[in-house]
Amino acid sequence: QVQLVESGGGLVQPGGSLRLSCAASGINFRIYTMGWYRQAPGKQREMVATVSSGDSSNYVASAKGRFTISRDNAKNTVYLQINSLKPEATGVYYCNARHILGVRSYWGQGTQVTVSS
Repeated sequence: QVQLVESGGGLVQPGGSLRLSCAASGINFRIYTMGWYRQAPGKQREMVATVSSGDSSNYVASAKGRFTISRDNAKNTVYLQINSLKPEATGVYYCNARHILGVRSYWGQGTQVTVSS
């Protein structure tokens, strides 16, 4: 059974930092592209950052410079470090695992991030 379990969300003041974690089980983690997606209130889910099996990362333009995605294949875990948080970063952050051949994809349940003073 595949599980993606996110953690690390919460309420943070503008300018603060968070590190989100997603622990995967039930998949061969090394052959999956891992990603973080955000769904803001009333909006569609959007890609924030992805990291390939070869450790190549990709970011949405608004995340460049403040968001850092990384993966630890030994722990089957992907991280998202978010610095200098802004209120527009508020939303539910979902972890995604996509097979390198694109034949299957899995989602976590999401973790809420709220940026507010």
